[in-house]
Amino acid sequence: MKTMSASAALALVQSNQRVFVQGAAATPLVLVEALAERARALEGVETVHLHLEGTAPHVAPALAGHLRARAFFVGANLRAAVAEGRAEYVPIFLSEIPQLFRRGLMPLDVALVHVSPPDRHGYCSLGTSVDIAVAAVETAKVVIAQVNPRMPRTFGHGKVHVSRLAAAVEVDAALPEPAVAAPSPEEDAIGARIAALIPDGATLQMGIGAVPDAVLRSLVNHRELGVHTEMFSDGLLPLIERGVVTGEHKAHQRGKVVSSFVTGSRRLYDFVNDNPSVELRDSAYVNDTAVIRQNPKVVAINSAIEVDLTGQVCADSIGERIYSGVGGQMDFMRGASLSEGGLPFIALRATTHRGETRIVPRLKPGAGVVTTRAHVRFIVTEHGVADLYGKSLTERARALIAIAAPQHREELERTAHQRFGR
Repeated sequence: MKTMSASAALALVQSNQRVFVQGAAATPLVLVEALAERARALEGVETVHLHLEGTAPHVAPALAGHLRARAFFVGANLRAAVAEGRAEYVPIFLSEIPQLFRRGLMPLDVALVHVSPPDRHGYCSLGTSVDIAVAAVETAKVVIAQVNPRMPRTFGHGKVHVSRLAAAVEVDAALPEPAVAAPSPEEDAIGARIAALIPDGATLQMGIGAVPDAVLRSLVNHRELGVHTEMFSDGLLPLIERGVVTGEHKAHQRGKVVSSFVTGSRRLYDFVNDNPSVELRDSAYVNDTAVIRQNPKVVAINSAIEVDLTGQVCADSIGERIYSGVGGQMDFMRGASLSEGGLPFIALRATTHRGETRIVPRLKPGAGVVTTRAHVRFIVTEHGVADLYGKSLTERARALIAIAAPQHREELERTAHQRFGR
């Protein structure tokens, strides 16, 4: 293994190259810092990645013209850069990002990754984030690795042999542990409503956020659940430890928890370390609707920013302002719809923290539709569940108004009458 300093390793990056950066809890923070420090000697370098943890120094205003980020998912540390035109947002299904690399549609010159030390056979692990990183490692001309003994070794698709590494930078640093907000009463109510509809033996996909976590807290009395999800978080651990999650009815990787990335606490990272009951796989596989639909009773639970009266779901922007990303929402909404007995849910609080309705007459100007009204089925708020499957526009409006915040229903009814005439 060719070990060297971070500055020496990043000297391999040249002007006008495209550089992949592994994301989430596996963000190689030391390498990103070194790239930002080298940036002033470079021009026209593009970074590509999902959400990154940390301060994202590579998008600092002073580095404009040297580095430019292209993000498939935008976190808080990138929103200002995207809004100000210093970074780009790419709306794309998570399932399809790996083919950008593998088909040469977005060829990679360099991949910056964060791995475990090699085992006795010379294999490192991509650890907590296999997702799109495995395709990047396969296709990049140069792979630079941050090697960390605190990165868990995970089973699945994330093996990288040391012979693939052009440079290795040894660190000993804790992985990021994103803070988890305490659930609100409204989120707990939504979680309980959804949990009441989930049958025993279901296969779960949980999106990011407080509402999916609230659902998990309400599933402690269920039985024989399986997990096939893009993200594995701490909320699943109690269900696994209680024996609620067994995976015995799954069609793929029976008995195993399947995910593409893990983010949470040190306890979670310790749980997945060297644990053969958990497999982290390429998002081209995990998020493939053809795979998802073969599992029984797939329950997909995802969140939204707002939903209009026809059922259009905005989940990546607030009007024109990019807030997050498409991610895997549509992959799993569609996969659950096609699964025998599947249940796709969009869950959101009925109002914002400022009291504005999130069931809206029309999406804000510039808002992105992540889940179309043809794909949506269940919309859930703390006030109820609206099943939109097979419903007309007028019927959808009535169902959605019934689960909106009571103080906003009269105005929504007035708008619906003007729009639909009944």
